[in-house]
Amino acid sequence: MIVLYDDARARAFEPFATTRPLGEVRAGALLGRERWAMFFGASADAFIGGSHLAHFAEFDAPGAASLPLPAGAWLVNTRALPVPVAVPLPGAPGAPGADVIRIDGQVAAICLRVPLQDRCVLDGSLTLEALVPSDAVEAAVTGVWLHDTWDIIRHLTTQLQDDIPAIASTLGIRALSNAHSLAGVVIRGDAPVFVEDGATIEPFVVFDTSSGPVLLRRGATVHAFTRVVGPCYVGLQSTLMTDRIAASSIGDMCRVHGELSMSVFIGHANKGHDGFVGHSILGRWVNLGAGTTTSNLKNSYGTVAMWSTSGVRDTGLQFAGTFFGDHVKTGIGLRLTTGCVLGAGTNVMDAMPPKVVAPFSWGTGAPYEVFATDKFLETATRMMARRGIALDAHHRRFIDDVITHALADSRWPSR
Repeated sequence: MIVLYDDARARAFEPFATTRPLGEVRAGALLGRERWAMFFGASADAFIGGSHLAHFAEFDAPGAASLPLPAGAWLVNTRALPVPVAVPLPGAPGAPGADVIRIDGQVAAICLRVPLQDRCVLDGSLTLEALVPSDAVEAAVTGVWLHDTWDIIRHLTTQLQDDIPAIASTLGIRALSNAHSLAGVVIRGDAPVFVEDGATIEPFVVFDTSSGPVLLRRGATVHAFTRVVGPCYVGLQSTLMTDRIAASSIGDMCRVHGELSMSVFIGHANKGHDGFVGHSILGRWVNLGAGTTTSNLKNSYGTVAMWSTSGVRDTGLQFAGTFFGDHVKTGIGLRLTTGCVLGAGTNVMDAMPPKVVAPFSWGTGAPYEVFATDKFLETATRMMARRGIALDAHHRRFIDDVITHALADSRWPSR
């Protein structure tokens, strides 16, 4: 059994912690849950996160765990992200019998020797270090830790470099060659372009792999006159529709048009029109209106400060764009300042919103109104139906929980 644990720090990864556990956020080419599943060679069974996520349900994601956790279960810190490799690893069938896994000296995962009933795990205050027995068999593995939301951008290119070959090897996806017979397709650079069976590449596409590999998953489509710059991952059924798409991780069933650089799409999001998006993260069911543009560099060329639940903090990054929570919608021509955070469910239509907008805000200018729940559900139902996904009663109950939590969350600034 594998249980994904959001500790207290993980539960502050806004704007995404409002609507999803951290294991369901994409970092590199993979969701955190998918990364640990590759590591162990087994699917995750449950997660432990904020109480408002008790009814979280999404595609093949596991549900919330209940106590006690049984002996023999692996408890995994979701902020720890191991490098996926195609060889047996500690904890995998047939591998050495380690019961503690460390990344950079910190406990990333532990196999429980006795049932866990400590309720501190429910509020995130439990540390995995506190569970390590004195005679633990430990293994050190390569990976990274996420300390803040913006670390997803910090580690993006390095993770993509590692993830893409590992995914291709695991799935048996072949690489194209420079002499590939597709009419008008050009490959520049020495890194591979992996194309899963069922992907479509139109003529007059350029793959630039000078800085890293590219992977197109099954059902992905790359339209003519698109330049794809590696390292770049394109998920199942996603479409790239011209312009320059560089060093990005695009989840399943997304549409991307216009310039995109160093950004992450968790999945099921639309950037269907012109407008630059750089060093940004887009949650599920985001739709960017035509001409929505992010700034990712200050005029001073200094490091970018961003809002967090502990206040505005220096990210240490010179480049940082906008973090779009799940179900965010933007109006046409929206301009977003460097280091912007749009809370989940936000629907903003003004020219330039503030650097941080509280969840479920609606309107043409600050101060915003609260996005009425019935109107939000109507919008979500229509958008999800366009991807063949029904907003069922269980999901509606989850959204009710999330909205109640978000509107009471005093950490966000007022509208």
